[in-house]
Amino acid sequence: MRYINTTYRRTGTLWDSRYQSSRIHVETVLLRCQRYIELNPVHAAMIDDPVDYRWSNYRHNALGQANGYPTPHPRCLALGATSRTRRAAYRGLFRSELEEDAIRDNRLAINQNQPLGSARFYAKIKATTGQRRGARPRGRPRARRDPALGQELGQGELP
Repeated sequence: MRYINTTYRRTGTLWDSRYQSSRIHVETVLLRCQRYIELNPVHAAMIDDPVDYRWSNYRHNALGQANGYPTPHPRCLALGATSRTRRAAYRGLFRSELEEDAIRDNRLAINQNQPLGSARFYAKIKATTGQRRGARPRGRPRARRDPALGQELGQGELP
């Protein structure tokens, strides 16, 4: 690992920050998340059209090209009564650009391991896990000073 880090000017473990996940509210954001994922290579200027990215499921979902991997989610199956109408509806999702707010929300959820969905979904997640939604400041929390004692308090310490 030291060789890889030195050669590629990296730090940490090889898989550090590679895989990220977030809870999503399927009924409200599943298709938006699929659009975000399948448009990432386009936004990264790697390709011009999602159909050109060979590791994407776009060709399967939009064109019906068999690849044997994805099992359609019921939300995707609800796009149409037949596979032909589902594929047309899926392609229709990609006719417009993904809104900047949606991109920002998806990135926040992914980068900070936060839930993504409706306000009701956030409330449910907060009630069951205590996890809040919103941008967290980078880095370690600052130590607080106790004015009465004139000393720093560690994280979680009470005066």
